[in-house]
Amino acid sequence: MDEPLRQNWLRRHGRRLALASGLLIAALFVTLTARQFATPSLDVPAGNAAIARVERGLYRDTTSLQGRIEPRDIIYLDAAEGGRVRRLFVRSGDHVSEGQPLVEFTNTTLELEILSQEARLIESITQLQGYQQQLEQDRSENAQALALTRYDQTRVDRDLRRSRPLAARGFVPAKTIDGLEDERRAVADRQAIQEARSRRQARLASLQQPQIDTQLATLGKSLAVTRAKLDDLTVRAPAGGRLSAFDVKLGENRNRGDRLGELALDTGFRVSARVDEYYLGRVRVGQRATVDGRGVNLVVSRIYPEVTEGTFRVDLDFAAREPQGLVAGEAVRGRLSLGADRPALLLPAGAFLEASGGRWAFVLAPAGNYAERRPIRTGRRNADQVEILAGLAPGDRVITSSYDGWDAYRRINLQ
Repeated sequence: MDEPLRQNWLRRHGRRLALASGLLIAALFVTLTARQFATPSLDVPAGNAAIARVERGLYRDTTSLQGRIEPRDIIYLDAAEGGRVRRLFVRSGDHVSEGQPLVEFTNTTLELEILSQEARLIESITQLQGYQQQLEQDRSENAQALALTRYDQTRVDRDLRRSRPLAARGFVPAKTIDGLEDERRAVADRQAIQEARSRRQARLASLQQPQIDTQLATLGKSLAVTRAKLDDLTVRAPAGGRLSAFDVKLGENRNRGDRLGELALDTGFRVSARVDEYYLGRVRVGQRATVDGRGVNLVVSRIYPEVTEGTFRVDLDFAAREPQGLVAGEAVRGRLSLGADRPALLLPAGAFLEASGGRWAFVLAPAGNYAERRPIRTGRRNADQVEILAGLAPGDRVITSSYDGWDAYRRINLQ
């Protein structure tokens, strides 16, 4: 009796298995293709992307400085009195000494005005001096009148002393004695009146004389100031130094208060630098800095907290003797030490920080053919280093070149 042949399981279900495998592979391919097209990506030539590796190292807490050499002390030269430039004694760049004439103006209107003011002041001074002389004359006349009454009193008293004994003997009439007595009383009254008048005049003079002296002194100063305005037509150097920005031409007219130039005093130089506003809260007076290529040490002496175009200004003095050959306006580049170096996870600084703000970065895949956007958290940064606090691990490779135009993409394909 014949028995039917049995097929094994694989032969019986081979077609179904092959169909299921094909469907699974197709579904996987569709899924991967859909994911690839669903993720926004950008193709970039590999040569256009700068790549750096995340490593552990010492974070140097510094920031860059960009500044210029400036004179330590500057005096601005202004025209005290305007006019037409008559003479030029110096040029921009010359070294001048204190009191040296720089420029001379001529101003006919000012000269006439000064003459008129002088006349009025002299007239006022003359009137006060005349009043002062009148007080002195009144005092002298009162003194003379008082002296005369005292003389009359002495004379009458003497006549009475001589006449009374003679009148007692009958040699002098009683009428004469009565006349002398009347004259004595009259002289006494005149003397009392004159003494009272002299006291009143003395009190008045004691009150008015200080006022007159004060007014005369004030008028004298005003006269001196008025005459000094003519001297202001010649601008002189207030101190020794080097003249700069002295743009004055013969024959031109300048108004009162016009800026004529600047005088850099012989007190040395300093560095005025700009620092990124990111470090505004960390820069302190006394922190040290170095100048690139010179090995010169600087010390922060003043901080100006006003932020302009993303930077603020600091002044730095030389820590030791000033180097020779410094020129005002010379560009200076250096580094300012903020004083907090420490070990950290580091990534070289790059242009990517401007677009991402240090909140995300494109991290390369192990194969290096693409990079995916990953959120990160950064800490301190300087011109060369960025401190990584989270999101990256040692050995990760990051695109550090510019991310301009990459904000909308999650993946960068390196071609």
